[in-house]
Formats: sequence, C-alpha cells, structure tokens
Amino acid sequence: MTRGHLYKAIIGDSIELPCKVKDLGSYVLLWRRGTSVLTAANLMVTRDPRFKLVEGYNLQIANVKIQDAGDYICQIGDNESRDQVHTLEILVPPTIRVVPQNRQITARKGSTVTLECKASGNPVPAIYWHKKDAFAGSSHLSESPSLVLERVDRQHAGVYQCTADNGVREAVHVDVEVTVLSPPDITVEKTWVHASEGFDIDLVCIVHGDVNSEMLWYQNSFLLDPTDRRSMYSRGDKYTLNIRNFQQSDFGNYSCVADNALGRTKKYIEVSGRPGPAAFQSPAYSNYLDRYNLTYTIESIPPLDEIKLLYRKLMMNETYQHPGSWEDTILVPTLTRSDPTHFIMSHVIKGLSPNSVYEVMIQARNVHGWNEISDIHQFYTRNFDLTPNELEFVMSSISNSGQWKMFSLETSLRMLVASLTVALIYRWSTTIR
Repeated sequence: MTRGHLYKAIIGDSIELPCKVKDLGSYVLLWRRGTSVLTAANLMVTRDPRFKLVEGYNLQIANVKIQDAGDYICQIGDNESRDQVHTLEILVPPTIRVVPQNRQITARKGSTVTLECKASGNPVPAIYWHKKDAFAGSSHLSESPSLVLERVDRQHAGVYQCTADNGVREAVHVDVEVTVLSPPDITVEKTWVHASEGFDIDLVCIVHGDVNSEMLWYQNSFLLDPTDRRSMYSRGDKYTLNIRNFQQSDFGNYSCVADNALGRTKKYIEVSGRPGPAAFQSPAYSNYLDRYNLTYTIESIPPLDEIKLLYRKLMMNETYQHPGSWEDTILVPTLTRSDPTHFIMSHVIKGLSPNSVYEVMIQARNVHGWNEISDIHQFYTRNFDLTPNELEFVMSSISNSGQWKMFSLETSLRMLVASLTVALIYRWSTTIR
C-alpha cells in the first residue's frame, strides 16, 4: 500500500482519496473514518450517497462539507493491520459580518467611532480596512478586525470597506457608510466680488458635510428675501445668491448663514465696485539692461481713472539684502480690455541698473475708489555681458534646474549667478569652435 497524505478540498467541491493495493488476494479492503466503516470490498456500507468507490478502491467524496474533515483509513483486514491514513482538510472561502449590521453609522463631530469586521473561513482570513474615494482611490487604513476613528470630523465621513481574504476563491468586501454630524462648515468661492451697475453677479457659499442645513442670506446684517432681481437657489452643497441688474444699493457686505441642529456658521463676502488687485503677467527677467516691460491685468467693469506704480531696487550681497526707497509714479491707464471685466496694461520702467533686482506694486482707482494694493512682483534686469540669445540660455538653465521660485531670494540670486557663469562658458565654447 502507498503512504498517506494531506488532501485539501474547497467546500462544495469533490475530492478523491487514493488507495492503491497490489496482490489483495482473498483479503477484504475497508475504508474507515474513526470507528465507522464506509466501504467493505466493493460494498458501500455508508448510506451517504456522496461517497463512492472509483477506479478500483479510490474513495470519492462529492460536495464536501465542513464535517467531512478528518482522517480516512484505507485498511486491509489481515493480521498485520496494514493501514493507509489520509487527512482531509476542508477549505472555506471567507465570509464577513460587520457591526453595525445595517452597515451605516452616524456620529457627532469629536466622538470616537469603532467599526468591526468579523470574518470566518478556513484558513482564518486576513482582514483589511480601506476608505473609498471616487477621486483619490482607496486608502489603506488597518489590518485588524476593528477600525477606530478618534475625534471624527467631516473628513472622516464616507464609505469604509472591509476586505477578508484567505486565498480560497475571491476575497469578499463589505462597505460601511459613516456620517458625521457637525455644525455647518462653510467656504465661499470668493471673499471679494467685483460688481457694477446693470450687471448680474453670483455669490456662492458651499456647505460641507451637511447638505440639509438651512441657508440664509444677509446684506449688511439685514435678512434678504427673494425679489424680482434677487433669487436664492441651491444645487447639492452649493448655495447661490443671484443679483440681476445690479444697483448702487446692492453694494455692501453679504453673509451666508447655515443652521442645523448642532449650531450655526457664518461666512462673509464683500461686493464692491472698486477694482480688483493687479495680477502680473510679465516674466521675472528683463531682456534689457536698464528697463523692464511690466504687464498686468486689473478686474474692473467701470473704466480705470488712475494707476499708481511703486517700485524699488533691492541692495544686496551674500550676507544681507536692503530695500531702497519706493519710487512713486502716477499713470494714465490705457483702457484695453482682455475680457468684459478686465483691463490689460503695460508700462516700461526706465532708468534701471543692470544686473539688479527690483520690486514693484500696483494700485488702481475707478469711480468707486482705490483697490487694495497688489502683492509685490519681483523682477531682474539683464547683465551687461549677455546677448539676448545668451539670456535665453540662462532662462532655460534656470527653468531646467527645477522650481527655483520655491527658494529664498538669496538662493535664487546664487542660481542666477551660476547660470550667468554657465552662459559665459557657453559663449567661450562656441567662440573657439
């Protein structure tokens, strides 16, 4: 007889346990399981129809069940009691039971949430927790039956997936949805909105986490109701106040206020006719030794009446930088539209020093007043020794070196000097060719 082995079968499948015998003669071959006799010679003793002999004395078990696991003995009934013992292991695909059973849990902001995933199967399944995200994909969180979320806020809300896998057939998944109750959390699309008489505007507030919040709109602390020119509507988490045919009386400070059972949140939006802050369009590096062509856009529906330009030179060496005094210039704006609500303008700043660093700011006025002064825009004049082609080579070198804007001014200048040196070497190498 052959030696016994360990056999594995997935629940529901069929398994065949071999028993090869030579020269059986007049002896009787038995299949036993414990003290129970399953077969004797070619006779089926067990009444379970799932058992039968195939290809001689091999024992076939169809549609195996959990209780079929154990030792099966193929035995010759002689005085030597020669046995062949096979061990049958039943593999069971994973199944999952989650807590809570309705697969939904609601918690207040700041509380602790525990999700439980109980898996069974053979072998014992491994358990994994992920949070599902339609945009960023799933993020792996844990490899234990329990997932604890502490001090939950609206970022914790969403669908969590428990996965159980033991290598038997496919892994199984169960989703649990977590809802976090909190006071409304509001953001605004714009905190400052430019407007002018006769135009239409939209003010937009976005409520995060609780789209069932009640939204109220105020102007200068007065509650607003719909009129023939004013309407309020929502789409999902976005709430919009639309004002048509804007009038002088519509200027002011607006607020959107969201209420729910847990609290109230307010955000403010200023609606003004003043120009928006200047946005600079020109590159940081000048093509000239002593001048710089500054290009910028300003949001304004009414015409611009006056532009104030301030610039200064930065004095610096390797150890310090010291700004010079501001030069103040009043400009008469050129009224060229880049679109119906923006002007685009250029001005050449002359009398600059070569190979220097400057800062510039812009402020504009229309019929409604002066805008907020712009952020500082920094620019560089060209070195004496560089031709336009070599300057282009320097710009390319700086651009290819990475995100140089992330560095400090001193580091940026060091990179500029290094690039200038490379350009001069480039000139020398092309000359000797």
